[in-house]
Amino acid sequence: MISDFFIARPVLANVLAILMVVIGGVAVFGLPVSQYPDVVPPTVQVTTRYPGASARTVIDTVALPIEQQVNGVQDMIYMQSYSGADGSYSLTVTFKIGADLDIAQVLVQNRVSSGARSPRSRRQCRRKASSCRRIRRRSCRSSR
Repeated sequence: MISDFFIARPVLANVLAILMVVIGGVAVFGLPVSQYPDVVPPTVQVTTRYPGASARTVIDTVALPIEQQVNGVQDMIYMQSYSGADGSYSLTVTFKIGADLDIAQVLVQNRVSSGARSPRSRRQCRRKASSCRRIRRRSCRSSR
């Protein structure tokens, strides 16, 4: 049998094993990065500022209308938000792996703009325009 052949010749078995490792190492460095699979889900981040407002005020006047509108965007997995004591607000929307990030950004931007036009948001605060940017994280590089 084949196993008996390599058991009787351990030096040959080790040489072949080292040769396979070297061939694998050369092959890994030869692969194009674009063919690596997406490992981390793509995200879209929405940021805005309400200067002079407390974190509670930002939550009540900025975060709630935006989060109510953005909730349920197509291919969304979850949302994570942060309100700072300096009036800053950040919402990170995470999408399924393989979701088209350009379309996801447009959908989130449309929802954010409709949340900013809500009567509650307009009546209670006059804030600067919010920004929406896409973030694609991969295991081999930080952004695309």
